[in-house]
Amino acid sequence: MRIGQYRTTDASQPWCGVSTTDGTVISLSEAGSSAGIGIPRATTDLLADWRWRRKAELALEYATETGTGAYDADEVTRLEPISDPNKVVCVGLNYRDHAEEGDNPIPDEPVLFSKFPTAVTGPESTVSWDPDLTEKVDYEAELVAVIGREARRVSADEALEHVAGYLVGNDVSARDLQHGDGQWVRGKSLDTFAPIGPDLVTTDEVNDPHDLEIWAEVNGERLQESTTGNLIFGIDELVSFCSQAFTLEPGDLVFTGTPPGVGVYREPPVLLEEGDSVTIGIEEVGELTNTCAYL
Repeated sequence: MRIGQYRTTDASQPWCGVSTTDGTVISLSEAGSSAGIGIPRATTDLLADWRWRRKAELALEYATETGTGAYDADEVTRLEPISDPNKVVCVGLNYRDHAEEGDNPIPDEPVLFSKFPTAVTGPESTVSWDPDLTEKVDYEAELVAVIGREARRVSADEALEHVAGYLVGNDVSARDLQHGDGQWVRGKSLDTFAPIGPDLVTTDEVNDPHDLEIWAEVNGERLQESTTGNLIFGIDELVSFCSQAFTLEPGDLVFTGTPPGVGVYREPPVLLEEGDSVTIGIEEVGELTNTCAYL
């Protein structure tokens, strides 16, 4: 399944839905209600629900048979697939060649930092910042794992059982704040600095999360290109590592790190400006495009 969040008008309450191959979007809550299956409107609440995957499948079957809750993709506005995660956990320096391009040592264990949930935004939205606050805004292509079942002190062998699926993410970074502060939270957490989308692709639709092409393009020019096979720490290791320290909850996001080619380390540097368009792509997961603007 490819689960997203949508709304039919600017005034309507968002709802989680599934996009199908024929260009239709199924409202899970609407179809489920007609079928006698209670399904929450928000994706985070859906993932926390008992047997959420089976309930969603039943709602889809009902919508296919009756047309209930079915919308043409042109009728709806696509939002961020997860709008209210409790935690946005990020991993730094998780591609060897990205660590090397910044003259950083290869980590012996995952380097964690966080973004505030208010940084989350969706596909086709605007990434915006005050140029008086930061003059060095950068892109980072990342595979994002979405937690689907509470994880606390889980082993690496069982960690993937707690993952609901994957998103495309852009770990937008204010490099002058990040490097000037000596720690990364402020430079990573400006509003809109965590675009995700276009859908939450459930684990059964991704053949191998550790063997996916990943890339970033700015104004159509490809600047990052790698594969998740180059991750230093795999998703199973990351989920397990995090869970030893804190509880991961349904809807939590784990940004898994970025490959080499980020703007700040290019010669000359390529930093984002008003009017730029950034597209992040991941094989089997999709493409995420956002435009840039000054506040």
